[in-house]
Amino acid sequence: MRSVRKAVIPAAGLGTRFLPATKAQPKEMLPLVDKPAIQYVVEEAVRAGIRDILIITGRGKRTIEDHFDRTFELEVTLEASGKHEELKAMREIADMADIHYVRQGEAKGLGHAVSVARQHVGGEAFAVLLGDDVMDERSHVLEDMLAIHERYGRSVVALKEVTRSKISFYGAVRAGSAEGDLVRIEEIVEKPGPEEAPSNLAVMGRYVLTPEIFDALEVVQPGKGGELQLTDAIGILLREQTVYGYTFETGRYDIGKKLDYLKATVELALEREDLGPEFRAFLAELVQRKRLV
Repeated sequence: MRSVRKAVIPAAGLGTRFLPATKAQPKEMLPLVDKPAIQYVVEEAVRAGIRDILIITGRGKRTIEDHFDRTFELEVTLEASGKHEELKAMREIADMADIHYVRQGEAKGLGHAVSVARQHVGGEAFAVLLGDDVMDERSHVLEDMLAIHERYGRSVVALKEVTRSKISFYGAVRAGSAEGDLVRIEEIVEKPGPEEAPSNLAVMGRYVLTPEIFDALEVVQPGKGGELQLTDAIGILLREQTVYGYTFETGRYDIGKKLDYLKATVELALEREDLGPEFRAFLAELVQRKRLV
């Protein structure tokens, strides 16, 4: 049996970058084409063999629970209309995983959000998947990270090279000895300036963490923005045990900012067999039209 059986998805943020769209709905429910962003994340965990999923929510996030629940009125309507494919898809959403919910209560940062998962996770290693990073369905980043944990029994953090000018948007690491895509993390810093960054290896929103992270979260002090940072807790964990970094290059869609969200929507639409060809032709025509203006 795989040692990592549970995943935690923090989804308690206010989504202020996407106001006014997020005034009355969670950012995690904003659609990428025709599927809410958080569904992509849940599906990724399921593809990696994890079906016990805890979503950390807050006020105004009830629609997330409703989305992954059965909707009998809708199912009856679809069945009566003969829309069997749509009916099958709706039932699959509710049946894809065992999803649990707990409220963060107060938005004190990612570290605090992860800390409230302690009772559900228990003394097991677990995965953390952030909703701002959506992985292509062909991506094996999480599966590879789980395999690394199986081999070494230690925490694993997803890493990707970014330009120095963008490193301040992410956590950054100083990497030690390397073996292919695997490095040993020697230092980890939350959102450093380009001059202070230990490297241009940025922390992406995928983690496999040993349960000792909860002890680190109990003693971590408020960091950037006055919040409890998961990055700082991993820094504490580094004093006690090895933490690995798994580097990758492709397969990630960043949806944390409006422009990135638009780019991800376009790329995902182009990948669709039912939309891609016609949408690609439209984009080519649009570009040509704008050149002539």
